[in-house]
Amino acid sequence: MADMKQAFVTGYPIKHSRSPLIHNYWLRHYGLEGSYTAIENSPESFAGFLKSFAEQGLSGGNVTIPHKETAFAFCEKRDAAAVAIGAVNTLWLDENKVVNGGNTDAYGFAANLDAQMPGWDTDLTSEKTALVLGAGGASRAVIYALLTRGFSRITLINRTVERAQQLAEHFNNGNLKAKIEACGWDKAQDFVSSADLIVNTTSLGMSGHGEIQSFPLDLNVAKSGALATDIVYIPLETAFLAQARQAGLRCVDGLGMLLHQAVPGFEHWFGVRPEVTEKLRQIILDDILKV
Repeated sequence: MADMKQAFVTGYPIKHSRSPLIHNYWLRHYGLEGSYTAIENSPESFAGFLKSFAEQGLSGGNVTIPHKETAFAFCEKRDAAAVAIGAVNTLWLDENKVVNGGNTDAYGFAANLDAQMPGWDTDLTSEKTALVLGAGGASRAVIYALLTRGFSRITLINRTVERAQQLAEHFNNGNLKAKIEACGWDKAQDFVSSADLIVNTTSLGMSGHGEIQSFPLDLNVAKSGALATDIVYIPLETAFLAQARQAGLRCVDGLGMLLHQAVPGFEHWFGVRPEVTEKLRQIILDDILKV
């Protein structure tokens, strides 16, 4: 029992996190000795926690809001996704006890689409075009995922155009040959009809954020076969997805992103690559319905 691997998720606040439910299910399912717990750290206490978690016998863990950028700065090694996105959500120790940082959000986003809509990144036009709504931290991971899957043109929409422009420049100046255009919401409608994929990364329609009955875009003009996905999963069908479904678009909800982003971390800490199954998805859905 002394060698039992222990992992964590930390953020502020953290009680809402469903990561312990996911990882402890996998520990039971694969018959592994180990634990995964939620540890709350305020911005003031987080730096100290980073310096001491290995001494506490922890193998690594997940990092969530508002600590992802601080974790990025702390890590001695970072994977390519973390470097491109500028944030770390997964920590692990290598064989030399060096703290490594990765970002699995882009992986989770793409893997969710792979599972729910196979061929989403290959059965498109020769010039894959995406419309990404919102320029927050999550949109960085979405854009990185799209660029690594061959999307050649991305339009980024944000209420504060300057923020979208900064994010577009970050990737346009990188090594992924990005062609990202930044616009305000007043121009968003102009890009709906040309998009192969429309991604909502905003909190519009998210539970607890002033639910709205309609999304401020007319999706009826979207091209035939266009795909819509939302990174929000509470509610499972957001106002954006409801409107997209009514307009005949192919739709993928955001719950799978949460489940798939957890896979690489579990493998780092416990040595087994877990599978995202319908049973696990239902466990999380049942927990959501309790709220």
